[in-house]
Amino acid sequence: MAGLGLCGVLLGSLALALAWPNLPDLGAMIDYRPRVPLRIYTADKVLIGEFGEERRNVLRFNEIPDVMKSAILSAEDDRFYQHGGIDWAGVVRATLANLTHMSKTQGASTITMQVARNFYLSSEKTYTRKFYELLLTFKIEATLTKDQILDLYMNQIYLGHRSYGFAAASRAYFGKPLGEVTPAEAAMLAGIPKAPSRFNPIANFDRAKSRQGYVLGRMKSLGYLTEEEYQRAMQQEIVIKSALGTPAGGYSVHGEYVAELARQLLYGVYQDNIYSRGFNVYTTVNSQAQEHAYDAVRDGILDYTRRSVYPGPETTLDLPAGIENDPAQLDTLLDELQEKYADNGDVLTGVVLDASPTKITVARTSKEIIEVTDKRALRVVARGLAKNANDSVRIRRGSVVYLHKNGSYWEVINMPSVQAAFVALRPEDGAIQSMVGGFNFQEGKFNRVTQAWRQPGSAFKPFIYASSLERGLTPATQISDEPFTLTAAQTGSKPWSPKNYGRTYEPMLTMRQGLYKSKNMVSIRIMQAVGPKYVQDYLTRFGFDRERQPPVLPLALGAGSVTPLQLAGAYSVFANGGYRVPPYLIDHVTDSSGKVIMQAKPTIAGDAAARAVDPRTVYVMNDMMRGVATSGTGARVHRELKRNDVGGKTGTTNDSHDAWFAGFTPKLVGVVWMGYDQPRSLGSSETGGGASMPIWLDYMRHALKGKPETPPGPIPPGLTKIDGEYYFSEFPPGQAVARVGLPSPSDTPVDGGGRDNIGDLLNQLTGNTGQRREQPPDVPF
Repeated sequence: MAGLGLCGVLLGSLALALAWPNLPDLGAMIDYRPRVPLRIYTADKVLIGEFGEERRNVLRFNEIPDVMKSAILSAEDDRFYQHGGIDWAGVVRATLANLTHMSKTQGASTITMQVARNFYLSSEKTYTRKFYELLLTFKIEATLTKDQILDLYMNQIYLGHRSYGFAAASRAYFGKPLGEVTPAEAAMLAGIPKAPSRFNPIANFDRAKSRQGYVLGRMKSLGYLTEEEYQRAMQQEIVIKSALGTPAGGYSVHGEYVAELARQLLYGVYQDNIYSRGFNVYTTVNSQAQEHAYDAVRDGILDYTRRSVYPGPETTLDLPAGIENDPAQLDTLLDELQEKYADNGDVLTGVVLDASPTKITVARTSKEIIEVTDKRALRVVARGLAKNANDSVRIRRGSVVYLHKNGSYWEVINMPSVQAAFVALRPEDGAIQSMVGGFNFQEGKFNRVTQAWRQPGSAFKPFIYASSLERGLTPATQISDEPFTLTAAQTGSKPWSPKNYGRTYEPMLTMRQGLYKSKNMVSIRIMQAVGPKYVQDYLTRFGFDRERQPPVLPLALGAGSVTPLQLAGAYSVFANGGYRVPPYLIDHVTDSSGKVIMQAKPTIAGDAAARAVDPRTVYVMNDMMRGVATSGTGARVHRELKRNDVGGKTGTTNDSHDAWFAGFTPKLVGVVWMGYDQPRSLGSSETGGGASMPIWLDYMRHALKGKPETPPGPIPPGLTKIDGEYYFSEFPPGQAVARVGLPSPSDTPVDGGGRDNIGDLLNQLTGNTGQRREQPPDVPF
């Protein structure tokens, strides 16, 4: 026996000698740097996104409430401050209990052993791992204080629902900071580590409640709670409420598209390292403005959906008779429906129990039965309630529909298939103030603000007009509005006969009138007059991609491709006096300690190096676009906002595939797009003014509320106002282009075959030949 004992001692000493040097260094504990997720904030520090597998809110030891510490010690290791890492009394007690029950009913792991396992070891159940765990436990106890070990445990332990540490768990399950938990709540949290997937209150409330009772009993027996406190804790009703900013609780601001774009931008710099280093990204977005943008886009899409033909319910079930009298069965059916027809924000799934032309009864749950009776709501789905309704459209018992609370009344509405996007910029420096990339981020992360390349339609015309001002045309230039045609021989392919909206034409309009009325014929003749190649080059000053703006006449009608963000950046050039300021989203980034590691350095309007457009051109275009918003296609803007510092332009593409509104003040630019992801007509009566402008107005009512108007600045040098219109000094009356596409007063009309002469004329006007015309020149196209 002595020999065997000696051999055992020698073998143990040898194992210890071999294993001890191979134990991991405790640097990760001494210099504790937890895996903290990437967090995205608005400019006013509201959390809008969190990325990373581990959701964690790290607290210092003295910030953790005593009741939480007591609950943990009671549940996990009541002799923590007495033992040296291994509770031998606990080992004996657990061994006896397990032998008595002939199964493992108790464990003997201490908090220190759990810390060792969580930091350095796997969860495999082998004797080798257990041996290393014991050795590492001794090493931890010899290196760290008890308070340091407990602090590590409380911040590191996994507690279910992607929550690591008790501070994160408190927010995930109770919606409150850890410092505000009651003994009852602390006991429920302390009961989770034993089996996080089974004992957390969201996954299994009954088991969590049972475990809570055990922990409270331990707290009382160990003297942490009096009898009265124990009874009060046992009787307290536990309310499960996830805090905003947690996976279950969502966020207080709908900034999903903003957060995802910020993540992508940072990923481009740090790659996968961004998800655990505790980076905090502060965007330029304002939280209140962002929420107004979200509401405006949703409301605009729902308004369009109401105007559209009701397509019928999502599906129709064979609903058992009397199921409404069996709450459990009805709730089970409705829960299963959520998997395929999930709620979408305030658009909610339900099943029709009864339907008639005057009332639709819909079940949300067995306890929430909603009656749709408002005539406005019933009118939207009237074709589904008619006696002769087609089966695919008919609303009847068993129909799966979506409900929406429209102000004071409920309505049945189909899930929108149309999309919209909105972005607002600060033209002074390009800072994005708000961004919504679609109706529902959860259906796909495709951000239509930055990724959707669409034709801008008439919203592009101001850039065509601006190019002509620097080639001798003026707002008073008279331009033909008669139909325009190019033959197959002239185009080199097919004949081209563009149309005005509504197919209405006038003999002649001034440039100003043409912009107010958004006349296509006027825009085409302007572009033909100055030259498509010149226009293509000119557009790059606003930040447009040359390859996406081909030098052909249809470009005058917005036949190129832009994103809403690109268009907003281009309109910023008008708003800020002629400076190109690239849009940006991230203001600064800090590390987990709060140190700034990235800081934006935006281009500022006024920097001479950023000058893109002649200030005279900007002044004249702003004057004309304020007219559009006062008496042109955007006159609703002035009627509703009652401001004189707003300019803008509507835009509608062929067959109404895209509807736009771009508007601005000197302090804020906003662009709205609406359309289908797979381009198709929005409807023959849909326009930018009817579909997109209401979204822009809804946003601007809040954004401009209480903001003083910005009056036009002084007229720039080299620009004069004569007889109510503006003229460049080099193109005064008599030398500016007076007529385009019209016969001279003493001449007969000239067809498109003479357009080569326009190059000579414009060379003369720009001084390339050193000659001047004495009479007002005419451009016969």
